[in-house]
Amino acid sequence: MFSKEESKKLIQEFWTSFEKEYPHKWILYNTKIKEIHLKFTFTPKFAQVSLDIGSQDEIIRSYYFEKMIALKTILKTDYLPEAEFTENYELPEGKTISRIYLQLDEVSIHNKKDWPGVFRFLHAKMLLLEDFFIDHSSYLEV
Repeated sequence: MFSKEESKKLIQEFWTSFEKEYPHKWILYNTKIKEIHLKFTFTPKFAQVSLDIGSQDEIIRSYYFEKMIALKTILKTDYLPEAEFTENYELPEGKTISRIYLQLDEVSIHNKKDWPGVFRFLHAKMLLLEDFFIDHSSYLEV
């Protein structure tokens, strides 16, 4: 087990190393659609790249999720065939969002041996997710 301080240091080291290895100006929170964010996640159990619809208003969240469902075939055919769609995804802090994501299981941010593979996974999948988002953002905008 790692102390909170050791874990925090490893997490910081991972993201600093990732940025150096794969320099890129990611869209992430700069989608120009307030409710939609692109996100990297890496925990002691998995790595994930996601498009999150985070509105607390269920009607707005449902509206954007339905738009994503309409684009599902395009996303899975032309960009990311392994993408998962979850309308009610519960975050560790208890907040419910809608999430379209790709996940790499059985990797840990605490295991440096996993880092090279996770770097490649995060980089490759986020590039494709960004391409999809850019190509279809005009449809997603209200």
